[in-house]
Amino acid sequence: MDVSARFRGKKITLLGLGLLGRGVGDAKFLAENGADLIVTDLKSASELATSVETLRGFTNVTFHLDGHDSVDFKDRDFVLKAAGVSLNSPDISEARKNGIPIKMSASWFAEIAQIPVVGVTGTRGKSTTTQLLYDIMQAPAYTINGIGWRRHTLLGGNVRGVSTLALLPDVTRDSMALMELDSWQLEGFGEAKISPNIAVFTTFYPDHMNYYGSTSLTTSKAMDAYLADKAQIFLNQKPEDTLVVSTQVAPIIKEKYGKRIVSRVVIADSAKFPKGWKLQIPGEHNKLNVMCAIEAARALGIDEEIIRKAVENFKGMPGRLEFLREIKGVKIYNDTTATTPEATIAALHALNVGFRKPYILLIAGGADKGLDMSGLIAELSKCKKVILLAGTGTNRIKERLPNSSIYGTIGEALEAVLAGAESGDIILFSPAFASFGMFKNEFDRGDQFNELVKKLS
Repeated sequence: MDVSARFRGKKITLLGLGLLGRGVGDAKFLAENGADLIVTDLKSASELATSVETLRGFTNVTFHLDGHDSVDFKDRDFVLKAAGVSLNSPDISEARKNGIPIKMSASWFAEIAQIPVVGVTGTRGKSTTTQLLYDIMQAPAYTINGIGWRRHTLLGGNVRGVSTLALLPDVTRDSMALMELDSWQLEGFGEAKISPNIAVFTTFYPDHMNYYGSTSLTTSKAMDAYLADKAQIFLNQKPEDTLVVSTQVAPIIKEKYGKRIVSRVVIADSAKFPKGWKLQIPGEHNKLNVMCAIEAARALGIDEEIIRKAVENFKGMPGRLEFLREIKGVKIYNDTTATTPEATIAALHALNVGFRKPYILLIAGGADKGLDMSGLIAELSKCKKVILLAGTGTNRIKERLPNSSIYGTIGEALEAVLAGAESGDIILFSPAFASFGMFKNEFDRGDQFNELVKKLS
């Protein structure tokens, strides 16, 4: 698809550059296609050094960092909002007042590309489900005149380092987009009043409660706001579209949105995992994720044997209950993307199989997101040892875990947990909190842990 004419000379303000690579990818793509681009972020140039450096050579990019200026939201053609920037922010309000359309990368791509879209959301499980579905879609899944054929699949959305907007030049008439979509990206779909043709909703639990208005324990108002964003994945579907929901999500959306759902609804049930199929990734939660992918693949019309082969070959995702190595009989897992108590509980349940005594040594802790931690604290009593990383979330629960120790670096925490590990034990890094403060993001947290584990002897 030739898209340069669409952006050339357009005055665009990019609100939120970030460090995950998606924002800078959007900016680079727009700059390369001749947009008059203002990049603004609350962070300073030094904090965003790696992202800023990527854009230094473009004369059509202006940086307004270390804060926002209302002038950047006047006399512009578009505002491209990063995920995590609130639609209720004063800057967005200023843009709306001045009649400037608000866009987001994934939904703007969908508006322009006009190709079928498969979208996957959920508090937990969306990355695993998306990656498995992508693996399934890579096989020659259809037959035309006896010849195996597959649609050209473009993977975007909430994918580390990928600008979905920058995928536009790769669009062909045979293309289909597969997107992992968090609640913030789905705000963009709501703005555009569109939904994916096939929508997958894996799980719904409390998360991002600080963003949605709850600063302590979960409130029903914050959960309703969170669900309202998630619901954009299906609220604008058409009767010919498909909504795949897990058994955990189905009753929640039926109660809140039942009469507004017009698409065909398919329930993904882990109890209906095909008999005889093998699964390499552990845990009942992963079986549910896999069933979501299976049902979505079936909705696409993909052959059952193609689906089975991909499922049985699937080894999981980096940083999601990822087995790293075994040292002196001790197995080590990286579950850095566990940023909620439910995610860490799921990891503990997945690994706590077949033993009568506690054998899991857990590294947890980090920045607070205003979530209820009581369920996790009850589960921690089953661990052999709990080591905590310093952070605002850790401060909130430390008095309820008097036998745990708190460390200021991931290296110190790993050293402490290794000191108490014996052959047959498992070291699980599953924080249950956000990564802010000690790390750039959850991926940086996982990368640092992986590097330390690699160096162990």
